[in-house]
Amino acid sequence: MTRRPWLRRPSAGTLRGAALLGAAGALHALTFAPGPLPAWSLALIQILTLAVAAHATLRAPTLRAAFARGWWFSSFSFSLGLYWLFVSMHRYGGMAVPLAVGGVLALSLFLAIFPGMACAAARWLCPPRVLDGVALRARQALWAAATWGACWAFFEWVRATLWTGFPWLNIGYAHVDGPLAGWAPILGVHGMALFAAFAAAALAGLWRAEHADVAEGSEGAERFDARHGLAFGVAMVFVLAGWLLGLINWSRPTGEPVSVRLVQGNVEQSQKFEPALLQQGLLRHLELAALPAAAGVPAPQLIILPETVLPVFQDQLDPRIWEAWREVAARQQATIAMGVPLHTRRADGSPSYTNSVLGFDANTPVAQLATGTTAMRYDKQHLVPWGEYVPPGFRWFVEMLDIPLGDFDSGPPRQKPFAVAGQHIAFNICYEDLFGPELLPALLPGPDGQPGATILVNVSNLGWFGDTWALRQHMQIGRLRTIETARPMLTATNTGLTAAIDARGHVAAQLPAHQPGVLPVSVQGMTGLTPYARWDDKLALALIGLVLIAAAGRGRYNRRP
Repeated sequence: MTRRPWLRRPSAGTLRGAALLGAAGALHALTFAPGPLPAWSLALIQILTLAVAAHATLRAPTLRAAFARGWWFSSFSFSLGLYWLFVSMHRYGGMAVPLAVGGVLALSLFLAIFPGMACAAARWLCPPRVLDGVALRARQALWAAATWGACWAFFEWVRATLWTGFPWLNIGYAHVDGPLAGWAPILGVHGMALFAAFAAAALAGLWRAEHADVAEGSEGAERFDARHGLAFGVAMVFVLAGWLLGLINWSRPTGEPVSVRLVQGNVEQSQKFEPALLQQGLLRHLELAALPAAAGVPAPQLIILPETVLPVFQDQLDPRIWEAWREVAARQQATIAMGVPLHTRRADGSPSYTNSVLGFDANTPVAQLATGTTAMRYDKQHLVPWGEYVPPGFRWFVEMLDIPLGDFDSGPPRQKPFAVAGQHIAFNICYEDLFGPELLPALLPGPDGQPGATILVNVSNLGWFGDTWALRQHMQIGRLRTIETARPMLTATNTGLTAAIDARGHVAAQLPAHQPGVLPVSVQGMTGLTPYARWDDKLALALIGLVLIAAAGRGRYNRRP
């Protein structure tokens, strides 16, 4: 009896190919932030490892095989790159180890569908005969690399937008310290992903199979093919252009530098929401904010504290606590901005709950603080599914977790920046800085002529993820946002990483993670709009779309028998 194809034993070549793809995917996961790999190597290793996936998928014998190879590679990349979700689900969420591991794997396998679809689409548009034909022309290899890069970047964008989006581990973040970062002020992270994926496919195209599909276990050999050098040469032009663009100053200083104190309380996450320890956490932040300036350090004009410094709603605090904070503001002669969950009332009297930042000084009435009606206020607009709201049908999942969750309301897209010492400061909370286009409205003038933001601030509580890669990955994301917008960004976090990033993406100062302390910094506000700030992802999507339309036009010829 003839064996059915799906029951056949995998060949040694197939197993070797799967092992190589899995290993490349795992190494790829290390390129999204420094440590353990050094910063200078991330861009290079990202392209090298992604080239393995490009090589395997463009030469897959079927669309199903192309999808499976892309999915397999990315499953390893996401599973290792997002391992820190296990910490929040198990250590702080109380979920059993098998369930927490299963949760990370389930999410990773789902996210891997997007690059799998990208690989299948590229393989459909560029069948293997186009790549390995004897009469191969250089421009065919160029189109194959461009098509694969555009498909990959398009599905990165889909992953970042579909169902509120999850853009973590976009390949563009591996290039913050590389020459492709010069494209960020023009095309943003998705444009960087396009060029990075193009470079990976161009590199993969330098080798071609002489006979049948090598990854499927045939005896064919691989050899260098100089006819593919055109695609690789074009990729190097994009890299060189990125380096030259990186020399441009897209913004200019405005006003005087503002003296800022960033507070890192380092309250253990397991203790943060314990009622018996609430006062202890508040006291620690109060003491750090009230510290006198060190010798030779200017007194702070702005004191910034992390997300949910108050782990209860503002109207649940004793008014005397608000008085104590006003006294600190008076003693320091500073504005204080802190992350607070707010319980307020809408115009119709119904309750509203928001994850917010309140700004106040010594002259702010206690009544405004207690009611959450201060003049300086930012309400988080991009809420975390299962953390700040419960998607329909997933109440069962939330009930499995022992984590304080809520159904919050989202803030409007454009909110007035805080005016402090002649600068205009736009806040974002937690993982909002993953969504670059959502930070841009604050840079533009307001409807009544209000100035756009000159400084960006992210307040977070990454204590949910312990001492893991999540902290460094989030820092890498913030660095790219500064390059895209040509604005400095301050990050104030509970456990780290608390830092000051300049308008070119360089970390100017940083506190060690998981240590309490304050970071005094002087920040120069910047003005001027990058092309990305004006057009957000539209330029990158237009470029990606043009490549895909042209590839589709060639597809009928490529798919002819």
